[in-house]
Amino acid sequence: MRALLRWSARLGAGIVRPAGVGSLGGFGGFSGLGTVKMLHYRTEERGRPHSVDYRIYFKTSSGKYISPFHDIPLYAADQQNNDVPAKKQKRDDTELLLNMVVEVSRWSNAKMEIATKEALNPIKQDVKKGKLRYVANVFPHKGYIWNYGALPQTWEDPNHTDKDTNCCGDNDPIDVCDIGSKVCSAGQVIQVKVLGILALIDEGETDWKVIAINTDDPDASKINSIEDVRLSRPGHLEATVDWFRKYKIPDSKPENQFAFNGQFKDKDFAMEVIKSTHNYWKALVHKQTKCGEIICQNSSVCDSPFQCSDAEAAAIVNAAPEYGEALPLPAEGSVIFLSSIQVELNENDQHCSFFLRFFSQWINGIS
Repeated sequence: MRALLRWSARLGAGIVRPAGVGSLGGFGGFSGLGTVKMLHYRTEERGRPHSVDYRIYFKTSSGKYISPFHDIPLYAADQQNNDVPAKKQKRDDTELLLNMVVEVSRWSNAKMEIATKEALNPIKQDVKKGKLRYVANVFPHKGYIWNYGALPQTWEDPNHTDKDTNCCGDNDPIDVCDIGSKVCSAGQVIQVKVLGILALIDEGETDWKVIAINTDDPDASKINSIEDVRLSRPGHLEATVDWFRKYKIPDSKPENQFAFNGQFKDKDFAMEVIKSTHNYWKALVHKQTKCGEIICQNSSVCDSPFQCSDAEAAAIVNAAPEYGEALPLPAEGSVIFLSSIQVELNENDQHCSFFLRFFSQWINGIS
């Protein structure tokens, strides 16, 4: 089934659309039109796009509100049929397809993410010091260079030290980069094939980046491994490492580091990491480990003490601000050029922040 037109129907005070006919890039990454594969999910927007109140909530085709973190199956083979959980099939890791919740459209800049500390875990734009966060255009990149999102029903446990990275998890669902050519939408649920994984060390925490491809991509049948990516998309993996290494530098932070010297591990290794994060998530939603600030409220996880009723879930969404006209987007910034001098600055240097601002203004002024 394919959704060819954006739904204009409204339910309550929020605008409703199939998950996720919507953004097709741009600095904000919210509005547009897409042709998407339906996976029995819809999204409902609340608040004003490009504001701190904007949220994307998820619901089933029957209108039942759910958490994209907890209620959408990790394995596409477990996909619900008519909102009834299907029987789990015997799995062959070489042919496994996973569900991916798209948080950020390719080429867009708004830092959208599943709100793990909010009820029903809607997608929202990250906020720092009261301001919406955007990633800079660090030359030669434009925004996010892939569709970026998360694998549902996974959790990088901050209480667990990874044996390969010697760092704890980052307390989020595991991240995934869809290298397909299609531009997806924030809130869209797609099926992906896992190709490999990159071990990012972000401020001392393990932050795995799964490399995958949308099964709807024209090249999906030809790309089955990291080596296939190297052959079919020359330079893309190197660009991915470069992007993750440098994307925080415009915020006066040092380069990110990597385990395995920044080398990608293969899909078998990736699947083992994904399985472990799925098991950590199971412990989380069954209250077998510390939750911290994570909200585990869900609508469908069997034997979870955090299950809520349909009425409770609906009340959460109905309490959110009404959907409204989008606020103006901030002006898209200039491309930022980084020099070897800039990236080698020590983060503890008291002059670092001033120098970065001055240098960026200077280099952009002459470019």
